[in-house]
Amino acid sequence: QVQLVESGGGSVQAGGSLRLSCAASGRTFSNYRMGWFRQAPGKEREFVAAIRWISTYADSVKGRFTISRNNAANTVYLQMNKLKPDDTAVYYCAVSLTDSGPYDYWGQGTQVTVSS
Repeated sequence: QVQLVESGGGSVQAGGSLRLSCAASGRTFSNYRMGWFRQAPGKEREFVAAIRWISTYADSVKGRFTISRNNAANTVYLQMNKLKPDDTAVYYCAVSLTDSGPYDYWGQGTQVTVSS
């Protein structure tokens, strides 16, 4: 059974940093696209970043967030710097088994709250 477990969320003041982790179990995802999404209250879930051979980012987080992965640990990370109140959301990690198709597996989410 595949499981994705996020951790590292919390509360931080604007300008601060957090590092999210997503540990996968049940199968190896080293060759697959892994991504981070977020959903703020009253808003739709939105793409944040993804990584397979290269990394891609939403414009709103470029230059502030960095996605990385440790294939040996089957884990993907999201380093978030210069956080803003608009970054407040539940952050989800996900895995896609295809290059450009939908994401197949999702974590349960971790809350990030940024206060001004």
